[in-house]
Amino acid sequence: MPAITLPDGSVRRFDGPVTGTEVAASIGPGLARAALAMKLDGQLVDLSRSIEDDAAIVFVTRKDPDALGMIRHDTAHVLAEAVQSLYPGTQVTIGPSIENGFYYDFARNEPFTPEDFPAIEARMREIIGRNAAFEREVWDRDEAIAFFETKGERYKAELIRDLPGTETITMYKQGDWIDLCRGPHMRGTGDVGTAFKLQKVAGAYWRGDHRNPMLTRIYGTAWRDQKELDAYLQQLEEAERRDHRRLGREMDLFHIQEEAAGSIFWHPKGWKLYRAAESYVRRRQDAAGYVEVKTPQLVDRVLWERSGHWDKYREHMFVAHVEDEKRTLALKPMNCPCHVQIFNHGLRSYRELPLRMAEFGACHRYEPSGALHGIMRVRGFTQDDAHIFCTPDQIADETAKFVDLLSSVYRDFGFDSFRVKFADRPDERAGDDATWDRAEGALREACAMAGVEYELNPGEGAFYGPKLEFVLRDAIGRDWQCGTLQVDFVLPDRLDASYIADDSSRQRPVMLHRAILGSFERFLGILIEQYAGRFPLWLAPVQLVVASIVTDAEPYAEEVAEAFRARGLSVVVDGRNEKINAKIREHSLQHVPIIAVVGRKEAEGRTVALRRLGGQAQEVLSLAEALDGLALEAMPPDIVRSATPNR
Repeated sequence: MPAITLPDGSVRRFDGPVTGTEVAASIGPGLARAALAMKLDGQLVDLSRSIEDDAAIVFVTRKDPDALGMIRHDTAHVLAEAVQSLYPGTQVTIGPSIENGFYYDFARNEPFTPEDFPAIEARMREIIGRNAAFEREVWDRDEAIAFFETKGERYKAELIRDLPGTETITMYKQGDWIDLCRGPHMRGTGDVGTAFKLQKVAGAYWRGDHRNPMLTRIYGTAWRDQKELDAYLQQLEEAERRDHRRLGREMDLFHIQEEAAGSIFWHPKGWKLYRAAESYVRRRQDAAGYVEVKTPQLVDRVLWERSGHWDKYREHMFVAHVEDEKRTLALKPMNCPCHVQIFNHGLRSYRELPLRMAEFGACHRYEPSGALHGIMRVRGFTQDDAHIFCTPDQIADETAKFVDLLSSVYRDFGFDSFRVKFADRPDERAGDDATWDRAEGALREACAMAGVEYELNPGEGAFYGPKLEFVLRDAIGRDWQCGTLQVDFVLPDRLDASYIADDSSRQRPVMLHRAILGSFERFLGILIEQYAGRFPLWLAPVQLVVASIVTDAEPYAEEVAEAFRARGLSVVVDGRNEKINAKIREHSLQHVPIIAVVGRKEAEGRTVALRRLGGQAQEVLSLAEALDGLALEAMPPDIVRSATPNR
């Protein structure tokens, strides 16, 4: 007689084993129609699963967050059936749900192309319309292998062979089509709905290994309803318009080429943008009491072994073998062990703590070529990295100060809000449970004292300590994890860091790893897309173009440009023999914030006609007024605040 506990605390008792479908029906016809799956004692399972013992149930309906992943997973199964029915002989491999959608990898002699999508989508709608039930079956391992081998599905057979011997082999049927799958699934293919779209094809090695055959991966997206799908597709269109790679070419900011894959060639305009951001962060850190250092690029593997990074990150390190010294060096993938070396150089006193050590550290990490993405995902990058060496009693205060600094920096760059995730201990970690209990407790206490609200991100901490992840949301609703704060009791111990306490004893410092922007390159890519290339004046690589209307005005145009340069602005003069409208159009496409138009009239009156990006009107000001106004507007926000404290 299983007793079923519902979310409201009520209990329903049944005479014998019961399915989730039956429990939902006993509550009411509305829930019976709406329920897609259930959480059985916290585990997401099919509604058809038999419940034989007492259990707690939460039903999952279409509006619940868990439903979206199931919709996408089930859509992948529908895609696979559609493909095999249209293209006999195609082998299916794996097809998971992913962020915003799903994919399925297929083995076929002739790769699929986007031209195949209309026929596949039409067949998918037919399968959805039939609403065949998803039926879970448990099979014998050898029986399942033989089944797929008989069908010529060698990839599925290989998957089953490689599963642990204790793994239950489950198959899911949808009508006559069947697939290997752990589940869970919704009730039937009709629950998928029609709010889906196939998006692109790509090559993918079987099991991600370049030594294995190349498969064709079909990506798609799926949502609860057409409104959500339309909103997502609109977001994709906007993202394409804002793509930093396209804008980087149009604005002549940077380029990437095969001879230096994963590294960036910054052009003069792009480097101005980079330097503006770097200078701003440096000023903010200087004002917050950080000392800046610079550490080596190449470091002996011995240090990485002592710190634990060699075991955790070796596959992502670029190494160099020095033959005459018989030693192995690694390009640093992060700065933290090197900062401990500076801390250890000499005797430290508790009076020096907290010691806030910052570096714009050039780091290198191996990323597979398929993972590289513009300046967002690279192999060579710079971190706005810092490490705060402090006592346990100082953790909360330093956390609060860091969050205040980070919040202010994000606002200055145009991000008004962010979310915080608390990432706790991963499965593979350094340090014992007592050390992790201490670190996680300290970080939770620091969050409480600093008023930081967070959501949990289980198991995603660094190998040496828990961390806070600061997630920005951009102008079109995408999330980007940039900043981080990590509490570390492990590395100071492994690298023998110590200070002299007020009782003359030697103590281990706590090490707070922190970054605000994270990777400069990635953050600048985010900024380019956030502003769609239309930067605020203080960040714009070219802040002002002085465009002459007639040849006679060219001397005055040069005079105006020099006056603005003297006030700190980045200025270009356009004295070409072109019509002024053509000049305005060209510089607008380059996203120049302000164009100062000058002709005979402006030269005689010592005025400028200012035209702002995206506007049609011109504002005629005296040169003196324009200089004062734009010089103030072009100041970075922190300098404006220091010059005008009441702002």
